[in-house]
Amino acid sequence: MSASTGTKFGLDNVNQAPEGTKMWLLHCGNLEADDGFFLRGGGTSTLSNPNPPHARRKLVVISVLIEHPTEGLILFETGTGKDYPEVWGAPLNDIFAQVDYSPEQELTAQIAKTGHDIKDVKAVIMGHLHLDHAGGLEHFRGTEVPIYVHEAELKHAFYSVASKSDLGVYLPKDLTFDVNWTPFHGDFLELAPGINIRHAPGHTPGLCIMQVNLRESGTWIFTTDQYHVEENFYASVPQGWLARDHDDWVRSHQMIKGLQKRTNGTMVFGHCAKTFFKYQSAPHAYS
Repeated sequence: MSASTGTKFGLDNVNQAPEGTKMWLLHCGNLEADDGFFLRGGGTSTLSNPNPPHARRKLVVISVLIEHPTEGLILFETGTGKDYPEVWGAPLNDIFAQVDYSPEQELTAQIAKTGHDIKDVKAVIMGHLHLDHAGGLEHFRGTEVPIYVHEAELKHAFYSVASKSDLGVYLPKDLTFDVNWTPFHGDFLELAPGINIRHAPGHTPGLCIMQVNLRESGTWIFTTDQYHVEENFYASVPQGWLARDHDDWVRSHQMIKGLQKRTNGTMVFGHCAKTFFKYQSAPHAYS
């Protein structure tokens, strides 16, 4: 399945990926957690129903690999990291529980499915630095591989760990000084031909989405955790207990809705299994 072929308009499609660009969706694991984390009001009790059932949601962990003719291999986000239930420890590994695990879900194995090696990655783009997205940065410690992240996210992550104000969703092990942090600034960055990065605060102050304009399958919009699940986007239901700045989330939501309309972009949400499995993952490549 590829992007649909509806009407496109505006300037968002000008920055096209060059001929020969390939993209793989990487399935880097499965999680399960209470729906209240992802949907505002999920499981809320009322006077007439004081003990409603607490729905649970099965989720996916996603990364994206792009083979770019001029830039080399570019990785978008890095997943949970190896042995994360032990690394995270209790209670996180019970709240966001690993389920249906297979060794082929490891980031290195997923990249190998594309015919590449993680050592060949030339750049990493981080949508945000929460523990389930930044765990795989361990593979890039002590290297010169640039780790692109919005300056607001980098500052907030380090502050959150140092002050313990949001310790838990950010982990000290992912925020080390032997990583080649490469911050970018402002609302928009054309990182490479066909790859646009847009600042979309709300879930975190420095969260960024990635827009990829491919020649055959069209525009893809990877939202990381601006939207955990499809209801956040399609029904405009804000996030639940994982929400941070509601007003920023609403503004970012408006921006992304407009972008999707103008580009007719294919949406890939941060953890939505229902949406992710509509598409083909590695070794299938989109172009």
